Amino acid sequence: MVNLDLVKRQSARAAAELCEAARLKPGDLFVVGCSSSEVNGDRIGTATSVETATAIYEGIMPELEKRGVLLAGQCCEHLNRALVVEAATMEKYHLEQVNAIPQPNHAGGAFATVCYSLMENPVLVESLQARAYAGIDIGGTLIGMHIHPVVVPVRISLRKIGKAAISCARRRIPYTGGSRAVYEEKYL
Repeated sequence: MVNLDLVKRQSARAAAELCEAARLKPGDLFVVGCSSSEVNGDRIGTATSVETATAIYEGIMPELEKRGVLLAGQCCEHLNRALVVEAATMEKYHLEQVNAIPQPNHAGGAFATVCYSLMENPVLVESLQARAYAGIDIGGTLIGMHIHPVVVPVRISLRKIGKAAISCARRRIPYTGGSRAVYEEKYL
């Protein structure tokens, strides 16, 4: 088992750095995919830890709350990567609710279970319909499908939380011209 206080501090730092780098605003969606197994040094899905997931949640949430950024906690593949959000978030973004309660060792995973137990009014939604503005993938959980269509990697000072590799990303509006664009002369 890893040092949970360190995991909490790393999670807070990663969330803060990504919020700043992505210039997130109040109301923006922030997705977190997390393998507690990977954080503890095991293969994804083999050693689920609610304690580890709780440390990550407790690190990330204060950073999001002070910025007014909304959390979406990704479930595992057994729940088709559904996400736990607050009911108000579901309503704000017109997301489709699905009926499931994440479980740490069966379907959902530890992080989604923790989100569901600690959020004020949690619901599961089918997807974010590519509406997240940024996110952290902790342990190779594949969050890209939840972020806007043009996603760019964000390098922060941390490369790991616990023993799990992390990848951060943010959305970028599509470029449709500019100094790099090359055009067909016949269409000008």
